Amino acid sequence: MSKDEEIKEGKKEEKFEEETAEITAEELLLPRDTMLSAGIHIGTRMKTGDMEQFIYRVRPDGLFVLDVKKTDDRIRIAAKFLARFEPSKIAAAAARLYAQEPVSKFCEVTGATPIVGRFIPGLLSNPLYPNRIEPEVLIVSDPRADSQAVKEAASEGIPVIALCSTDNEFSGVDLVIPTNNKGRRALAVIYWLLARQILRERGELAPDKDLPLTIEDFEAKISKEEEET
Repeated sequence: MSKDEEIKEGKKEEKFEEETAEITAEELLLPRDTMLSAGIHIGTRMKTGDMEQFIYRVRPDGLFVLDVKKTDDRIRIAAKFLARFEPSKIAAAAARLYAQEPVSKFCEVTGATPIVGRFIPGLLSNPLYPNRIEPEVLIVSDPRADSQAVKEAASEGIPVIALCSTDNEFSGVDLVIPTNNKGRRALAVIYWLLARQILRERGELAPDKDLPLTIEDFEAKISKEEEET
């Protein structure tokens, strides 16, 4: 192949990539720029073998980057699955501070049962515990931070959907949504999208309509002291 042919072929490839990127952007549940600005694709400097399939590349600073198209796909799959359950039979756990407000709003919108803050051992598995709950499916914001919830769900045969970053493993997890599960804005976007998609799958929200609550409503509020630290 001559140099001119190589250049011509390269331009063809570039054009194809640009067109593909445009199509992909149109197919996403939110504009790609919105998802990227929320940082849902930003992982950690560690990766597990489990999460390798969702990693797009590694940045020069060592952070692993997740594929937003795969995140989008998994939100759709999770929403379709969750829409089959009675709303109150869906539980969502959030031990980490930044996940608590998104989970609370997610549950408010979808009718799911929130488990925010410290997870009480036996909440899912101890039949003698007076406040025991018996969900049919569990969502966790981080399988490491919410490990007790994952462990008890697994022991009770409750399927687990987990928001996983590049450093998470899949033990006890049945369906993974690859995302930045530590970022304040990222968590708000993911739970907002998941809530909207569930309502659309249930037929409670038209495909072209949004939730009455905004992404900002889902975002954890932080104090001035926390902003300064």
